[in-house]
Amino acid sequence: MESGTIEQALPGLERAGLPPTAHLEFGRAHSVTPQKRLAVVAGSSHPELAARIAGHLDVELTRVERAVFADGSPYFRFEDSIRGTDMFIVQTAATPIGENLMELLIMVNAARLASVKRITAVIPWYFYARQDKKSRPREPITARLVADLLETAGVDRVITMDLHAGQVQGFFRIPVDHMVAVPMFAQHIRDFLGTDVERVAVAPDTGRAKLAGKFAEMIGGGLVVLNKERPGHNQAKVTGVIGEVQGKVAVMTDDIIDTAGTLCAGAQALREAGATRVLACATHALFNDPALERIAESAFERVMVTDTVPVDGLRKPANVEVLSISGLLAETIRNVFADDSVSAIFAGENQLF
Repeated sequence: MESGTIEQALPGLERAGLPPTAHLEFGRAHSVTPQKRLAVVAGSSHPELAARIAGHLDVELTRVERAVFADGSPYFRFEDSIRGTDMFIVQTAATPIGENLMELLIMVNAARLASVKRITAVIPWYFYARQDKKSRPREPITARLVADLLETAGVDRVITMDLHAGQVQGFFRIPVDHMVAVPMFAQHIRDFLGTDVERVAVAPDTGRAKLAGKFAEMIGGGLVVLNKERPGHNQAKVTGVIGEVQGKVAVMTDDIIDTAGTLCAGAQALREAGATRVLACATHALFNDPALERIAESAFERVMVTDTVPVDGLRKPANVEVLSISGLLAETIRNVFADDSVSAIFAGENQLF
């Protein structure tokens, strides 16, 4: 031998089809493992949305086993092998919120113990999103607590939609991909109204003025802001309309419809200010009583919402229209899985706060 060095193949290289004498050099990497595998898992909160997402991705949902012990404790188990997968768990903050959050944490723990490669929590409507700051003494910041719980359980990444406040992203030490429904709503409004109608985008309060300004640019109209007061929880009183709506179509935009008190009070104020028609767009259709009754009897011509929470089984009035965000979330999942840009989906316009 010309040298005393013995060349020994690394374990596994022969299985990857590399020659036994292959060298691994600094600054290079050789693929010695199988291709990445994508796994999409449906939580109990919104299985219909998860199924639609899986359909867009042309994959089958990972099979799971669920049960409840006599004392009410949940049991969860993955029925398929998930070792080494890039897993996306779809779970939204639908009622009962506490049980759905706990199920998400249990699913993450089961996946981590089953040796998945990466866990992404797909949370269209973020848990406890409205408790993002202390407004009064001795209040919790529950949105931050949820972020800590997700990280502790083992989540590597979060995909969510239209956060109630931008600072929620800062509660995490892991990547957060923030999706927005504004471009989808804007396109739908442009198609619905055509080009011959004057329109304005309406912010329900000063806190949403920046987002409404972006929305106004997208639909090709001006900006109007409602001056609002809150006498108590789930109560709203519109005290003024800032901007010109006379003879124009007013399009309100918000992130949440809860009991629809704010929304319907705003619609009435806009009609009284001279708006010819009133429309609304909102991402998260919580529709807690008496929201649907209020919308049915309101001044709205149409209220457009998405399916970030389950709405299929509700008895919706004729002026409520549901747009699915499953295609948008599927495209986001595809880009995350492929390590491509997520902001490119929105041309960099997914940070609207």
